[in-house]
Amino acid sequence: ASAGFHNLLMLGPPGSGKTMLAQRIPSILPSLEFHEALEVSKIYSVAGLMPPDKGLVTQRPFRAPHHTVSYAGLAGGGSYPRPGEISLAHRGVLFLDELPEFDRKVLEVLREPLESGEIHISRAARQATFPARFQLVAAMNPCPCGYQGHPKKACHCTPDQIARYQSRLSGPFLNRIDMQVEVPAVEAADLHQAPTGESSATVAERVVRAFERQMARQQCLNARLSVQQMDEFATPDDAGRQLLVKAMNQFNWSARVYHRILRVARSV
Repeated sequence: ASAGFHNLLMLGPPGSGKTMLAQRIPSILPSLEFHEALEVSKIYSVAGLMPPDKGLVTQRPFRAPHHTVSYAGLAGGGSYPRPGEISLAHRGVLFLDELPEFDRKVLEVLREPLESGEIHISRAARQATFPARFQLVAAMNPCPCGYQGHPKKACHCTPDQIARYQSRLSGPFLNRIDMQVEVPAVEAADLHQAPTGESSATVAERVVRAFERQMARQQCLNARLSVQQMDEFATPDDAGRQLLVKAMNQFNWSARVYHRILRVARSV
């Protein structure tokens, strides 16, 4: 997901490591290029969040608003429009923990920037457009109690409660999330016997190489490939096309999902 800057939704029970994984993502992303650092610094300056004793912002932002955040807090606003969390995460990561707990109207404001990379704010006296090209990373439990499908703990939610909980996220919103992965519960034995994994620095080297390859190939990251660019850089062969057509018919995928899969496949 980081290599292609794809939006990511992690689904799993409490304590499985979803939040920890999300918080580590900035550590494997490349530092901002000069023009990107200039963009981010302008946003933070307008928002009044730029430290007076520092130069440009060089680290990719990581914003994690609480699920009680308001529409204006996420999108931006005020009598003199200021950037919200969406724009403060520009060129970085916007992390939404406990995704279904966010107000549905607040989440729907994400649909525009996830498509266009911008957020438009209109007020009676003023209008403003702020950049909002971020990687959305979200986490959620599978049900209200969090233990549906857990190997050790029983889930006490009714099917109706689970359906209502999951229906807080609209189909058009979920259509804009490139990767949706399950994060299973961690067994106690695995915590003690797990081998030492790769460091963030090692993973970051691969992500940097992936970023460089994408920019050299198409001048943008895979998550931002336009339909015209996909026709040039991500056209499947006959077997791949037949598989996609079969899947589209079987699962009733939209054209947006079709293109989303091609973008993720390009990153793979």
